[in-house]
Amino acid sequence: MTNWLERSWFGRERENEHVPWPLARHAAPVARTARQELNVNKPSSRSIYGDIAILEDRATSIMTRNFSVACERNREPILAVLRDRLAQCKSVLEIGSGTGQHAVFFAAHLPHLVWQTSDFPDNHASIDAWRQETQLPNVLAPLTLDVSGAWPGKSFDAVFSANTCHIMSWHDVERMFDGIGRTLQAGGMLCIYGPFNYGGAPTSMSNAQFDAMLRAQAAHMGIRDFEAVNRLAADQGLVLQDDIAMPANNRLLVWQAET
Repeated sequence: MTNWLERSWFGRERENEHVPWPLARHAAPVARTARQELNVNKPSSRSIYGDIAILEDRATSIMTRNFSVACERNREPILAVLRDRLAQCKSVLEIGSGTGQHAVFFAAHLPHLVWQTSDFPDNHASIDAWRQETQLPNVLAPLTLDVSGAWPGKSFDAVFSANTCHIMSWHDVERMFDGIGRTLQAGGMLCIYGPFNYGGAPTSMSNAQFDAMLRAQAAHMGIRDFEAVNRLAADQGLVLQDDIAMPANNRLLVWQAET
């Protein structure tokens, strides 16, 4: 089956939204930070070996934490919507947590939510590194989730996913909505962020260029038509509540499961 998060979907970034951020760019700052901290006078009661171990652990965590510029840019507008739409929810399943940045940011600002991360195993190290860095009690260890395979054996009253539909094959988008229909509790909220076409046409030149780039890279990828995605949601008993314009020609679609 197609790996719909090939090499991490957060690594595929378009104009004003998705720009690759090689992990190697963290190496120099980490090394400088470690050298600077080792040069600081330490209390006599602490061992230099203990300090080095702490710095090594911290450096390892930073090196493992993948970073997405897109997450930094879009997190505030997304949070503004989630704060309102998920105010009555208690548990969220994030499909495709990627780097883990969204999870820790949203969980920190929405402490009433238990945030369940998920992704392919290749991305778990970064998610866990962000969890370790923030030490948030309401961010859970990532589940291994393949939308066309087994889903969690529990239900949630909210599901969130960002920038996944255009990376998955259409078959996997269909399977994702099937899984959401089985996993989302009655009255639960579904929030999906990303670019969409309307009436079969892109909403901007940059989206058209991004779509062409995706399809040139892999035939199964491409920006999805809003109408087709909304039909999948309706088939699962989800009723569209909002279609919100977001920065960089993105949308945040919000559905609610029928009660």
